Amino acid sequence: MRFSTNGHGPLMIDLFCGAGGMTLGFVRAGFRPAFAVDTDPAAVATYQANFGCHVVQGPIESVTHYPPADVIIGGPPCQGFSQLGKRLPHDPRNQLWRYFMESVNLLRPAAFVIENVPQLLTSQEYAEICREARELGYQIDGKVLNAADFGVPQTRKRAIVVGCRAGSPHFPAQTHWNPEKGVPFNRKPWRTVKDAIGDLPLIPDGRDLHIGRNPTAKSLLRYAAIPEGGNRWHMPRELQPGCWIRKTRGGTDLMGRLWWNRPAFTIRTEFFKPEKGRYLHPEAQRPITHREAARLQTFPDDFEFLGSKIEIARQIGNAVPPDLAFAVASAVRSLLDSDYRVQGSAVYLRETRAPPLPPIASVAQTSS
Repeated sequence: MRFSTNGHGPLMIDLFCGAGGMTLGFVRAGFRPAFAVDTDPAAVATYQANFGCHVVQGPIESVTHYPPADVIIGGPPCQGFSQLGKRLPHDPRNQLWRYFMESVNLLRPAAFVIENVPQLLTSQEYAEICREARELGYQIDGKVLNAADFGVPQTRKRAIVVGCRAGSPHFPAQTHWNPEKGVPFNRKPWRTVKDAIGDLPLIPDGRDLHIGRNPTAKSLLRYAAIPEGGNRWHMPRELQPGCWIRKTRGGTDLMGRLWWNRPAFTIRTEFFKPEKGRYLHPEAQRPITHREAARLQTFPDDFEFLGSKIEIARQIGNAVPPDLAFAVASAVRSLLDSDYRVQGSAVYLRETRAPPLPPIASVAQTSS
């Protein structure tokens, strides 16, 4: 276990925890994790390595017992809402929030936090979440937060929904500003790609997830044709695949190169494939490495990821940036400290702790 708090902070539960990006932000704000669950075995192994054995691997539908908690947090899978998906109104993934709210109903924590894609806030599911929360006695509100406004070197926008049993929901105050729009006196500009990864070797050394790929000769020619901030439109026609030549609109981030002096765009699960988005290094002729992606997500270098290269990339891309989670957690902590505090819970249902997980080889020992 690498990240822990003392025995005096509020207790928290993380549902759909993934690798633990959201938990890490809450731990930094003084919360004590008591229980977590996720379906991804590699992500659960990563969570356990960093936070302890209170995590369970399996579907949330199978969880019937929870320990007491002051706060419940979680990000129900968002593919059913995402603009990248088909946005099917009856996608079963849109309904997993019901299990989240079931845990709120069972434990009646002081507060809960749901993280999701911005489209959640305009969905019918969000209206139902609000209705259920109010019936349980919670005040609830949701906002779209830009991670760059809270010190994350990435313009990742996420919906944050906060419910509180006493007082109005609190949201964090912006700490960083877009320098193109002016930075208030005594405040900070957005953190940039260079701030996050500028000290790492241009040629990946293979250590601490700073791992490269083996691009083809044609891929290297394509990379070299794209300037800083450029994209596939900068490649000569003879280097473009036929599907790109036929696609004359959209796709402005495909084969895109990052800027040194700006935040990254959203880091997704396939950041190692530049044909999927703006993932080329600002200077080197390659996509960003796993270590660079983790830093752009604000994971510290001593956070231990377990699994294959592909599994670790999925964990990094799916995570809530810990620095964004810390900002949200600090706002929730101030609410609990000033307005209300649950003194335990009437529901003590979990009879046994989750057994330790079998070891999973790290990326250095596992092939992708």
